[in-house]
Amino acid sequence: MGPDVVLVHMVWLDDDDIRILAETGTNVSHNPSSNSKLASGVCPVPRLLAAGVNVALGCDGGPSNNTYDLLAEMKLAALVHKAVSLDPTVVPAETVLEMATINGARALRWDHEIGSLEVGKKADLVVVDLGRSGLAPGLNPVSALVYSATGADVDSVMVDGRWLVRHGHLLTID
Repeated sequence: MGPDVVLVHMVWLDDDDIRILAETGTNVSHNPSSNSKLASGVCPVPRLLAAGVNVALGCDGGPSNNTYDLLAEMKLAALVHKAVSLDPTVVPAETVLEMATINGARALRWDHEIGSLEVGKKADLVVVDLGRSGLAPGLNPVSALVYSATGADVDSVMVDGRWLVRHGHLLTID
């Protein structure tokens, strides 16, 4: 246990478990598609976040998540906790975006290099076309990203300042 540990799934936690995770700075990777497909339970993300536990977002593996679509994972992470708690305000879109970005970087202890757009960090980014059908009108871009976007909406990908995909075309292979 500690900040260099990432525990996955964590669907059957009691209050003591959550307290220990918070006290030790242990990270949790939430994998809602996998947990749903396997019917293994629901990670208590709202309780973990309230306790100060760093919760990142993961896709798990092929046998339990067929798409590896982090955008789809973001949507499910936002929706499942609203349904379970009967509270439309829990795990808002902004929190889910943090889980998929800076919280993941923190869990891997790379938050000094990646996870947010800041001077001195690597320029890693995904450009999503929010003008595509289903994403408009895009009054709240974070909400549109979390609740409406899928991997098919990704226009471009930059890693460490280098475009790998630009306007839907892979640039690293001839």
